[in-house]
Amino acid sequence: MAEEKTLQEKMLKVVFELKAPKNQRNNFGKYNYRSAEDILEAVKPLAIKNGLLPNLSDEVVVIGDRYYIKATASISDGKETMKSEAYARESEIKKGQDESQITGTASSYARKYAMNGLYLIDDNKDADTDEYKQQNDSAKPKKVTKTQATALNKKISSLAELVNSKTDEEVTGQKMAEKLTEHSFLRVIPIEQLDSEQYTTVNRKADEWEKAYKSKK
Repeated sequence: MAEEKTLQEKMLKVVFELKAPKNQRNNFGKYNYRSAEDILEAVKPLAIKNGLLPNLSDEVVVIGDRYYIKATASISDGKETMKSEAYARESEIKKGQDESQITGTASSYARKYAMNGLYLIDDNKDADTDEYKQQNDSAKPKKVTKTQATALNKKISSLAELVNSKTDEEVTGQKMAEKLTEHSFLRVIPIEQLDSEQYTTVNRKADEWEKAYKSKK
């Protein structure tokens, strides 16, 4: 009676036989690439032949103040499971896409990278890897303007005066700004160096603290 193969042995056969050509074409960037769907379709028949079940799952996770899609690619023989995880950040703004499309784009990239890791596919030099980075870089929040920084510093100075009047503390505007950024981001960031997202967070936090101290007797 033949000895039953382990999951690792079956996976080695899948990896060895796996062929996932770059059948997709980006006409704008003039390059070929493979998608998550291409990899999965190539894996399915090999997995079935070796008595394995591939699976993909997503979940939204928050890291710092940004949302990421965490994708998990796994394969199981019913007893053991091997898996690989990958993350892709949701862009705050993506021209021409609604929220579901933005999430879908991040999911596709995260799933692709997770499967790359699980099935030992080297995509480091793929053009679409750079394209996704460029798409996200273009959507990165911009630095605050001088006018915004001045207005926020003024609000923070007023907040510091309010805190001083309600407590025994002696807080300067600078110290209050440091407290606000450290509380929001676990590190001190000068107001002038905030990006637009961080500016919104600190501005909202300042309003919350002002409301809380005003209600203090």
